[in-house]
Amino acid sequence: MTELAAQAGRSSAAAPEAVPAPAAGGFPEGFRFGVATAAYQIEGAVHEDGRGESIWDRFSHTPGNVERGETGDVACDHYHRWAEDLDLMASLNVESYRFSIAWPRIQPTGSGPANQKGIDFYRRLVEGMLERGIEPIATLYHWDLPQALQDRGGWGVRETAERFAEYAAIVGDALGDVVDRWITMNEPWVVAFLGHVEGRKAPGVRHWPTALRASHHVLLAHGLAAQVLPADGLVGLALNLSPIRGDDAAVRQDGYLNRWFLDPVLRGAYPEDMLGLYEGVFGPLDAIRDGDLETISRRVDFLGVNYYNPMRVRTNAGDLPLQLELLPGEGQVTGMGWEVDPEGLVEVLVRIRSEYRDLPIYITENGAAYPDADPVDDPERTAYLAAHLDALRRAVAEGVDVQRYCVWSLLDNFEWEHGYDQRFGIVHVDFETQVRTPKRSALWYRDEIARVRGK
Repeated sequence: MTELAAQAGRSSAAAPEAVPAPAAGGFPEGFRFGVATAAYQIEGAVHEDGRGESIWDRFSHTPGNVERGETGDVACDHYHRWAEDLDLMASLNVESYRFSIAWPRIQPTGSGPANQKGIDFYRRLVEGMLERGIEPIATLYHWDLPQALQDRGGWGVRETAERFAEYAAIVGDALGDVVDRWITMNEPWVVAFLGHVEGRKAPGVRHWPTALRASHHVLLAHGLAAQVLPADGLVGLALNLSPIRGDDAAVRQDGYLNRWFLDPVLRGAYPEDMLGLYEGVFGPLDAIRDGDLETISRRVDFLGVNYYNPMRVRTNAGDLPLQLELLPGEGQVTGMGWEVDPEGLVEVLVRIRSEYRDLPIYITENGAAYPDADPVDDPERTAYLAAHLDALRRAVAEGVDVQRYCVWSLLDNFEWEHGYDQRFGIVHVDFETQVRTPKRSALWYRDEIARVRGK
């Protein structure tokens, strides 16, 4: 049991059975190396082929929300350059591609019949992956809610979860013959709390009760979608998880960031300490209905883990309801100010196995933004990836069933409220010419994959 688990008054699960020993390169049989992207960050073409408006279109076009007023209107122009980007992946020995489907391309207003041109685009994309020997991992929601649904209450209302299930059924029926790995939701914590408490991400709301309702409805959307996605595929969701360092406030931050999502998904219950904390300030959480938690936890074939950094906190009694404040990262930090700590990845993964259960883990995002003084010579990013892959090997050696690793990100892209300055890509993108140039980190990753594969 970790110190945080003990302080939260939770018991550890029994130690799971050992998984198969690591194969060549320190990874299990069947392990695949991949890259990840998100639709709004790379596609562009926001007004083409029937795509509707998303909350990020509205948010980014609202003055003051994004640095320098930048938007994802063009981004990396992936909508037109997808074949070039797939060729680039193949040249880097990429084995899996975690991409996201833009809900407004499939249902422009978030409900009703499918937009066939949207379906056709993603079928071309997936078939292009398969032709190049790249496994598709489809994410159904990476933050681009149709604006029409936001106008009716967005994730703050239960209807949005129900509409999401209809959307998932449409996509599953249309692409289920070529996609067999599905991620329903990306980072529910960001959707709920950064989008509805801090307002730093779309839709830019600042209201705790709405955020708490949104956190439940996003998880419910996962559960409802999992029921309608193809039964012969695998379904998971991607959580952003971090180890928490600090004083007594660390327990609350852990509940806020990690346990509020891990517990309902993997245990079928919200953590009692956080329920008590929230209800003590805001009253009963009436969004949670009978049967919801069974729905949320019923089908989780794998867990996606987005890992970037640990968090440091200290108590601040005036900051309700959490009564804490975040502290700067220590030691080496990335361009985002995030502390570099590969051991934190091991800690997170071993914790899932020991405190929850042994289930397949996909590292669905891991990477770093750096200033990149030289557009393609990026020794800091290369070192970051190498250190985290070594950490992943240690987690595998400790029995964690890691099956996928996806670098965030393939391309420099639109980095949400930061615009285009924060570059996470292993491939440099000149946003004026759209020329792609692999950085040294991309070439290192290519060679590392080849080394593990014995090529």
